[in-house]
Amino acid sequence: MSGHSKWSTIKRQKESTDIKRGLLFSKLARAITIAAREGVNPDANFKLRLAIDRARAANMPKDNIERAITKAVGGAAVEEVTYEGYGPSGVAVVVQAVTDNKNRTAQEIKNLFERGGGRLGNPGSVSYQFEELGQLLVQKTSSPEEQMLALIDAGVEDLEETPDGIEIFVNTRELSSLREKINELGFGVVSSEFVLRPKNLITINNQSGAQKVVSFLENIQAHDDVQNVWANIDIPQEVLGQIGK
Repeated sequence: MSGHSKWSTIKRQKESTDIKRGLLFSKLARAITIAAREGVNPDANFKLRLAIDRARAANMPKDNIERAITKAVGGAAVEEVTYEGYGPSGVAVVVQAVTDNKNRTAQEIKNLFERGGGRLGNPGSVSYQFEELGQLLVQKTSSPEEQMLALIDAGVEDLEETPDGIEIFVNTRELSSLREKINELGFGVVSSEFVLRPKNLITINNQSGAQKVVSFLENIQAHDDVQNVWANIDIPQEVLGQIGK
């Protein structure tokens, strides 16, 4: 939607400026450990390859990456957990975390929801409002319109220009092959990952409402155990520009 930003875009902008490196490395290491349980060879385990690529993009040291993989081989006691609920303005939220203490993490996430004006729901209460897809963020050229036409000619069917690039969505099974195809076209792939895309968006047109929702989501995203937060918000750029002023 032209002139609007979704949570995926807002989150990327926030991560690029505000997340402390030590916390980010810790989260990336946990993602690698979880992914490596399905196989330690990134050529055969695409989930691990994505996790390593993201770590390298954040300039995470090679030794840290290798230690995270070794933890998976050693059976580190961490597991993935998912929480669902609603935030301010009725925004649907799905939280993915990696933890070594499910009871502690569940209570802390519940507290964050309640303090932020939301409420935690039961499994399945929100996730039906999202679809699991592969997502690529492609660096924009000087002519995004021509670039998007070239991508469409190459078989890309679901794409959208955002303030920081071109988002492409694809079936999760096709993410790896599509990334290779886009690289062959000469376009830079900034990131590729598995995501939950909202089926319907809630537009927040006022500054106070937008500020409350974004602060709520940022506080959850900042939790040590949280890997990903997905939400169905849509905020006009002029409103987003007023946040924090």
